[in-house]
Amino acid sequence: MPELITLASPLDVGGVKIRNRVFLAPMSGITDEPFRQRAHDHGAGLVVSEMVASGELARGRAGCDLRIRHSGLPVHMVQLAGRETAHMAEGARIAAGEGADIIDINMGCPAKKVTGGYAGSALMRDLDHALSLIEAVVGAVSVPVTVKMRLGWDEDALNAPMLARRAEQAGVRMVTVHGRTRCQFYQGKADWRAIARVKQAVSIPVVANGDVSSPEEAATILEQSGADAVMIGRAHYGAPWIAGRVAAAAGMSALGIPQTPQALADYVVAHYEDMLSLYGMESGLRQARKHLGWYLDRHAVGVSAEQRKRILTSFEAAEVIRGLRQALAEIGMSTEMRSAA
Repeated sequence: MPELITLASPLDVGGVKIRNRVFLAPMSGITDEPFRQRAHDHGAGLVVSEMVASGELARGRAGCDLRIRHSGLPVHMVQLAGRETAHMAEGARIAAGEGADIIDINMGCPAKKVTGGYAGSALMRDLDHALSLIEAVVGAVSVPVTVKMRLGWDEDALNAPMLARRAEQAGVRMVTVHGRTRCQFYQGKADWRAIARVKQAVSIPVVANGDVSSPEEAATILEQSGADAVMIGRAHYGAPWIAGRVAAAAGMSALGIPQTPQALADYVVAHYEDMLSLYGMESGLRQARKHLGWYLDRHAVGVSAEQRKRILTSFEAAEVIRGLRQALAEIGMSTEMRSAA
């Protein structure tokens, strides 16, 4: 796939060197430190923290420190969300003080709990206010600032090119565009060609996002959008190696995916144990359940509903681990894993 060759080359974002152009998207409650570490090890060129509410960060709310702390990866990128300029500026200063190399501003999240507070993609309904937030963050830190957005609020307001152009003028060094409007949420198919209008409007790097899960789709989104890089999100559910697999198809070498049922079981158990270590036993048990559910749904061929429920509802880590090993190593693994072996 010649189109993928571009993805193997480094990318400069405001002086920060990114090793390749296949990125892991920021996903709330998902791209925590253990998940980002795995995606990076598998070959993702850039990984982004889960969204951090700037107001909560500025007020010192418990748990925010885990979202922004430096995990030792070559590039530490933190995504902030919010509506208040003072909070966004202070949140950016705190993140930069913790070692963030890049600050990303969330202007694309469609969730009602975010847009209901006039943050996320709701900011695309008021570009003047969106620009005030961008200017506050750019003015608060010396590290590069980027923005993630959607095509617009709805089909009647496809203003991503205008927002991107104004963001560039305000000092933003890269923009990422999800090829849907906010009102589409995740319905239908992302419009990759519409991202090309953003690329034509700016001279900074543009990252294309939405519905990419394979090297073939990555090649197509690059061709249709003209973007400089690809960002992959939901395809990583139960498969932290997806961005790395695309990067490998582009010629990058990285950690491969588990090749046997036993190796897969070891991998998932290690991920589970890392989450328990990060969050503590009580919170870790809860935080890990969605990940374990995705691993089981994607890879445990034939696991019974009863066994799945026991794994996902147990409060005993040892019982969870025994169940995972039985489901993943003994029952069998998905067609996806078998084809990769």
